[in-house]
Amino acid sequence: MTTGSERAEMLAEIISNPSYRLAEEDLALLDEDDLRPLRLQLELIKAERAMRRHGIGSTVVVFGSARIRQDFGDPNSDCCQRQAGYLEEARRFAALVSQRFQKEQRQDFVVVTGGGPGIMEAANRGAWEVGARSIGLNITLPHEQEPNPFITPDLAFRFRYFAIRKMHFALRAKAMVAFPGGFGTLDELFEILTLVQTGKMPAIPIVLLGAAFWRQAINFDFLIEEGMISPADKALFTLVETAEEAVTALQEFYHGRPPE
Repeated sequence: MTTGSERAEMLAEIISNPSYRLAEEDLALLDEDDLRPLRLQLELIKAERAMRRHGIGSTVVVFGSARIRQDFGDPNSDCCQRQAGYLEEARRFAALVSQRFQKEQRQDFVVVTGGGPGIMEAANRGAWEVGARSIGLNITLPHEQEPNPFITPDLAFRFRYFAIRKMHFALRAKAMVAFPGGFGTLDELFEILTLVQTGKMPAIPIVLLGAAFWRQAINFDFLIEEGMISPADKALFTLVETAEEAVTALQEFYHGRPPE
């Protein structure tokens, strides 16, 4: 025989045990290695459902360094002035393209960034300043990275997996503009270049803003000389210097009309 208090203690032990939790509420279970496929699926579906709900028809992806800051270094140095110019062009580009293409019913060429600081923040800010929506695809990193405050709140997402984040960059992309950046920017740029080159995604305008930086950072002519890429591969991207030139490259590619 058990007393009432003993019975209550026994039930409490069962109910409080992790094994009794609903699977959907068991965060420790979801974090197990063998549930990685489910986590990948959830990351893909969550952002996809939100973008459909908000009528995101197409996006223009803006990549660039998180390390470029207006308050970093000697403001009078050539490097800082050059980098401040990149921030301004990113802000202006996002404003121009958002005003040109975003409509009430169908949201086209919605600016999407990695959601962090630097070039990403400048682009999200440009869209915000003209009352347009923009998307941020943030990523969990060993060092904390907060989203910048200019992302549309309903379109701010955080990812655990780079692979799914990259997929969302590509799924609705109708254009990509890469500003100067480091490993992350180069990784994202070459991902899109490779997908287009290999026919895994339709051709889109790929614009590299800051010709001097890109010519020195990546010696495309040397790659051609060594036979690593073909001369025709240089046609996959366009070098520009200003926000206006970047918008013009997009308009010329799509003959002045939003992509369907």
